[in-house]
Amino acid sequence: MEMQIATTPFGRRPMSLAMFAAQKEAADIPEGKTVDKWQVYRDLCEGKSIIGVSDRALAILSALLSFHPGNELSEDEGLVVFPSNRQLALRAHGMSDTTLRRHLAALVDSGIIVRRDSPNGKRYARKDGAGGFEDAFGLSLAPMLARAGEFAQAAAKVKADAQALRLTREKITLLRRDIGKLIEAAFEEGVRGNWKELWQRFRSVVEAIPRRADVAMLTPLLGRLAVIREDIDKLLELHLNDQNMTGNESHIGRHQSNSKTYESPEFEPASEESTARAEDNQPPREYEERYPLGLVMRACPQMEAYAPEGIQNWRDFCTTAAQVRGYLGVSQSAYADALEILGQVGAATVIACLLERSGEITSAGGYLRVLTEKARSGQFTIGPMLMAALRSNSAPLKQAG
Repeated sequence: MEMQIATTPFGRRPMSLAMFAAQKEAADIPEGKTVDKWQVYRDLCEGKSIIGVSDRALAILSALLSFHPGNELSEDEGLVVFPSNRQLALRAHGMSDTTLRRHLAALVDSGIIVRRDSPNGKRYARKDGAGGFEDAFGLSLAPMLARAGEFAQAAAKVKADAQALRLTREKITLLRRDIGKLIEAAFEEGVRGNWKELWQRFRSVVEAIPRRADVAMLTPLLGRLAVIREDIDKLLELHLNDQNMTGNESHIGRHQSNSKTYESPEFEPASEESTARAEDNQPPREYEERYPLGLVMRACPQMEAYAPEGIQNWRDFCTTAAQVRGYLGVSQSAYADALEILGQVGAATVIACLLERSGEITSAGGYLRVLTEKARSGQFTIGPMLMAALRSNSAPLKQAG
């Protein structure tokens, strides 16, 4: 072993129980243990805030490690390095002697290295008859070998804390964006609710977010934002349910179940076969479901990509949906059936929702036919599908939970 007993510092430097403990730990290294010295150094750099070591001290440690031959630390290879302060300062980028001594002392106090001072305080190695080192006096790297696992754990904790902080900040940023835009949309669309109070709650949380904070400080604020987001979702769900239940004529238009309703050249007319099939079944729905355009666009943002001149009104939206229908592989007859049962706006809204899930649905045309048949028998309404799309494009709420 490098050190069988504790050694006291040379000259006026005092001995301490902490130094004794560090030397004792360094003397208890398991036989055959080896570590990559630069990996241990990297772990120290990452976990420095936990270990309690400064950047300048780490710069000196890097210089010390450069005097150790090879890349592995082991007792068999020797753990004592013995450069003079002048040599060490040169490898530490010309650090002054005073600064060098101060940070060497900090490394010793942190238990990262230990002194093994010679009788006269000089650093040197004594060679044996075979040309190898019989004994060496200087600075021992044994604590780095002994505490390698501790340093690795410190580095892992710092990484985990940084990742947790990054994720928490991301969640807060996304919730801030979504809450602000949803409240703005609710104001614009005239959705009933105490939106002013929600806005004030939202701003009070935002103003309380510090520029520099840890996870413990940000977690309660994230929770408050998540509660606000849940309250907004509840109000929007109530709004959609009210529209389904009341058939308010300000949002819901009368729908006549004859083919003349679809004489607009923007949409394909229903085929004779589909019209006959509709007549054989129960009558189509009396009302066409319609929701605020802003809400539909927030739930189905991909529609915008298919409208070169943008979507400013329902006519633009329905025109775009008629084009998207072809891109999704929905046949003319399937779309005509949907128009007959759901109405122009309803069918366009379902197409927009299918576009959002195009990567998950194998046959959009077949899926649309199923939804149309369910709507014909009163088993399907657009509201839940639209809300699901809105939630799917608002993932931070799930993360915050």
